[in-house]
Amino acid sequence: MNAIWSIINGEFIPVQEARIPVSDLAIQRGYGIFDFFKTVNENPVFLEDHLDRFFNSANAMQLPVRYSRDELKQMLSVLIQKNQIPDSGIKITLTGGASEDGYTIGQPNLVITQSPLSYNPAIFEKGLKLMTFEFQRQLPAIKTIDYLQAILLQKSILEHKADDVLYYSQGELRECPRTNIFLVMADDTILTPEQNVLPGITRKQLLGFKGFNFRAGSIPFEKLWEAKEIFISSTTKLILPVLEVDGQKTGNGEPGTVTRELWKKLRDLEGI
Repeated sequence: MNAIWSIINGEFIPVQEARIPVSDLAIQRGYGIFDFFKTVNENPVFLEDHLDRFFNSANAMQLPVRYSRDELKQMLSVLIQKNQIPDSGIKITLTGGASEDGYTIGQPNLVITQSPLSYNPAIFEKGLKLMTFEFQRQLPAIKTIDYLQAILLQKSILEHKADDVLYYSQGELRECPRTNIFLVMADDTILTPEQNVLPGITRKQLLGFKGFNFRAGSIPFEKLWEAKEIFISSTTKLILPVLEVDGQKTGNGEPGTVTRELWKKLRDLEGI
């Protein structure tokens, strides 16, 4: 079996041998950022948008990136060629770096990994069940490595027989830990939270679709119960209908027509 290669600070290393110092702030304090994109038939999907967000996150967290955008793209291209995984997910992580006092930002470590990623259209029909939870993610506009609350809630999600959690704060909807949320109202207006959420890359593509009435802004929590369709979007899940929230069915409990149409358009755009 061929080795799967990773990249540590520009050096190509078999993933089994990849290491960073235990003094890194990513380990000591959970300080770091990442971005994640996918390839379809070895072609990166929305790469420029993901790199924009990666560099914006790094800048906001005061983490210098020692490579230029073009250098990073060249490394990614070589990694894709070396690993030969046509459909994959690629994660770019920038850590807080080795820190002598465990608190001061050091020289960040750039870690890039690739793994197989497949998409099964059948998951669309199954849809999702969500539970709600009052929480505001720290530094919401930055894609940090902090998923503490989401992981802590996994037991509760299972107990509620749900698939994921939907955050809300101060009476307004926010997001799921790894996805953005959309509500389709009776007049086909599609609402999505704008403030205090991560600017999702798939979300950005959807908002650019012509022929749909998207409105990004503040959404009161109560709007959940008025929506005729609810769906989430993400890089790995594309679009998935939310068929139940806190035990209450959405619409007729089946994927809606607007959600289905957007799903098909997104799949065409991504070549899936």
